[in-house]
Amino acid sequence: MKSLLITSTDTEVGKTFSTCALGAYFQTHFSRRRLGLMKPIQCGEGDSSAGTCGDRELYQQLFHLDQSAEELNPLYFEAPIAPPLAAALGNQSIDLAKVWKNLQGLQQRCDWVLIEGAGSLGTPVTAELTWADLAREWRLPTVLVVPVKLGAIGQAVAFAALAKQANVDLRGIILNCVRPTTATEIDQLAPTDLIVNLTHIPVLGCLPYLADHKSLVELAIAAQGLEWEILLC
Repeated sequence: MKSLLITSTDTEVGKTFSTCALGAYFQTHFSRRRLGLMKPIQCGEGDSSAGTCGDRELYQQLFHLDQSAEELNPLYFEAPIAPPLAAALGNQSIDLAKVWKNLQGLQQRCDWVLIEGAGSLGTPVTAELTWADLAREWRLPTVLVVPVKLGAIGQAVAFAALAKQANVDLRGIILNCVRPTTATEIDQLAPTDLIVNLTHIPVLGCLPYLADHKSLVELAIAAQGLEWEILLC
């Protein structure tokens, strides 16, 4: 596998955290292999006054990557809204050819490229395409991040159905604890067996809640329980 798209059921449910955890684990346990990271489209960035940063800025802080800033984030729009709306607001266009060119460059040089989508699998990339469409057209193996909270089962079912309808190569679901969560709460809010039975998609594991997302050691530990045989196949 050369690439993996990390998408989700909504915004603010753990795509960036999941991407960082996967990247940290890969660099820790496959140190002789080269990792690439890409945020194809970023809309808005963090609030420096609040001590937060955008996804591309976080990647630059955490990882030492042999890639250019443009390869990390080919397209940037200032407004924190859906890409086609953010582009229109800034009198800009969405040049997917630029994204594709940079992705191909990373795929040629790297052993594994993690691609973080914006929003959810159904979020529009352009006025005509969603992330699901792009995953199909670019033949990107995909994982779906589902937050452990009330409604997780229905979200998993709905987005697995979208992936099937769009012919997305959905390799699995990663559950993510968006707050401190006990094992009992995980079983009640996002029961693995029920999600697998309803979606026919494997659940690759559950990422624990981490208050600090900036420790590569802790991120790698968080991802160690995932089904890496499926992620890297």
